[in-house]
Amino acid sequence: MKPQAVIYDIGNVLIEWQPERYYDSVIGEERRRAMFAEIDLHGMNELVDLGGHFTDTVYEWVDKHPEWADEIRLWHDKWIEIAAPEIPQSVRLLRALRANGVPVFALTNFGIQTFEQAEQVYPFLSEFDRRYISGHMNTVKPREDIYAQVEADCGVDPQALLFTDDMPKNIAAAQARGWQTHHFNGPQGWAERLVADGLVTPDQAA
Repeated sequence: MKPQAVIYDIGNVLIEWQPERYYDSVIGEERRRAMFAEIDLHGMNELVDLGGHFTDTVYEWVDKHPEWADEIRLWHDKWIEIAAPEIPQSVRLLRALRANGVPVFALTNFGIQTFEQAEQVYPFLSEFDRRYISGHMNTVKPREDIYAQVEADCGVDPQALLFTDDMPKNIAAAQARGWQTHHFNGPQGWAERLVADGLVTPDQAA
């Protein structure tokens, strides 16, 4: 079945998301490894993605781990530098799909306040036909209910949805519901998939 709508993840698909890389550049790899071994910063971030207030959540962790206070505050104060840069070819493909009349949705684990920050820096985040932001939905991928909410809202047959994400567990959850999927490991492979499905032309994919 030819896809009738395309669903994009955002982190590492449209915008690079590599917190470890950021911390390596600021505090050095050795100290970063020690911090991440001691503190589950990705777990902290998931609380934000589930709808927790960004500032309140991060500063609760600052209070819980005073020995790493300065480093944890960077997650808050320099967040937009961590969520960077955009992936230009992926953005071009998003715009090509919309130019061709293909509905394009976002399904992303993202906090409410952090998404507001990102919108100010990345204008393409306002260009989706529909946006499913985990912070507003109070659930995250790969939980089954987030996919069910998308299906109920968008009105597209699940088998006609094409979803790309960089996380295999998120892809597997979508596949279990009958979605078509593409494991994103770079924009060129995604471009080739969209061409193969007849959604963009080779020229648009270049």
